[in-house]
Amino acid sequence: MLPKFDSVFSIDCVIFGFEAGELKILLIERNEEPYKDWFALPGYIVEQDESIDDAAERILYELTGLRDLHMQQFHTFGEVNRHPQGRVITVAYYALIRINGQKELRPVTQFAKKAIWHPVNDLPKLAFDHSEIFNTGFNKIRRRLHYQPIAFELLPEKFTLTQLQSLYEAVLNKKLDKRNFRKKMLSYGFLKELDEKQKGVSYRAAKLYKFDKRKYGKIFQGEMSLG
Repeated sequence: MLPKFDSVFSIDCVIFGFEAGELKILLIERNEEPYKDWFALPGYIVEQDESIDDAAERILYELTGLRDLHMQQFHTFGEVNRHPQGRVITVAYYALIRINGQKELRPVTQFAKKAIWHPVNDLPKLAFDHSEIFNTGFNKIRRRLHYQPIAFELLPEKFTLTQLQSLYEAVLNKKLDKRNFRKKMLSYGFLKELDEKQKGVSYRAAKLYKFDKRKYGKIFQGEMSLG
């Protein structure tokens, strides 16, 4: 007779957003033990009759109210003592979304008290090994920033060069020279200058730009130097 397996799988979601010059991460406040009242990444156990991808969509929706996000697997966490109740292997997903226009976060399960966007540069201590999962996801998008157009998934459809630079600075956690950054970004040819300027600002309105994904695919292959 074959032995029974006693490991279970879980999903944890590392969802990044960008708002008012700050890079943010989606957290929940847990409403059950262990780690009741702690902040954590949205995550839960995979059901026996569902696929990993289906579980990721369901869990994110139940804990935050968000759905139809394009999430990608980025790492598996399998240390033996991750969970006090037994062996839990986590498949971690990440996504980058525009916070503006997102509907109100609202858990549809009692497992989470609430869901919030929290600045990444001031994170509280997280439940389980979720700080490690977050850091692994954050390092992943930092690397991808240099060779994939992921920044434009976080920005509004129309954005200023200042907004673009502040996003790069938030992800890379360093200041970039304004003149060099703008010169470099405009030289690539995948930013389309619009005949529009910012509206409703108290300072001098800046030009707006759009990201041309088709041009990016044609022109850009390789690593992006930010100067």
